[in-house]
Amino acid sequence: MPVRFALVFAVAALSALPAAASPANDYPTEARADYVIGCMMANGQSHTVMQKCACSIDAIADRIPYDDYTAMETVKVMGDLPGERASLFRGAGWAKDLMDRLRQAQIAADRQCF
Repeated sequence: MPVRFALVFAVAALSALPAAASPANDYPTEARADYVIGCMMANGQSHTVMQKCACSIDAIADRIPYDDYTAMETVKVMGDLPGERASLFRGAGWAKDLMDRLRQAQIAADRQCF
């Protein structure tokens, strides 16, 4: 009887624990591939660089949810465009905050992977 009680208690205790959160690594393959290709263009075309770039996007994905990452990439692309319309993305505080967050994640990923 004590063994059965212990088993029931263990199962009840485990079921009371919060469910594991879904992984932050929810980036689609296409987004990961785009990042790795761009990273390799900037850092070299070797297998070692490919591994480091793949590590880098994994590290970023651990820090930033994909929806936030797409917003950050959009701000980055729009801010790089010439003209007056793009100035909204270059000068706005919210855009600077997004870009700072992306840069911090990239720096942390570089430290971890390169």
